[in-house]
Amino acid sequence: MTTDKTEILKALAHPVRVSFLEWMRTPEEHFCNQAHPLEMGICANQFEKKCGLSQSTVSAHLATLEKAGLLKTNRVGQWAFYSRDEENIASFLNELKSTL
Repeated sequence: MTTDKTEILKALAHPVRVSFLEWMRTPEEHFCNQAHPLEMGICANQFEKKCGLSQSTVSAHLATLEKAGLLKTNRVGQWAFYSRDEENIASFLNELKSTL
């Protein structure tokens, strides 16, 4: 596992960050209006539109999820696209299952 499970648990302690991960699980359902292909990831401004939070707040939440190893970032020019790090998520869930 790439990241400490305590960092992941801290990241999951905020309901907005949990919502981000839930929405990203089925991006075609939650981000169908994105101009770029969803395969690139979800553009940060899509989260702003969906949840109504400011750009700085959304960026802070995304940075927390990325630092915890739950998201991957794909930078294209000035744009940042985010996707779930399924490998780290699965590793965390397996470790949690075996620990608890």
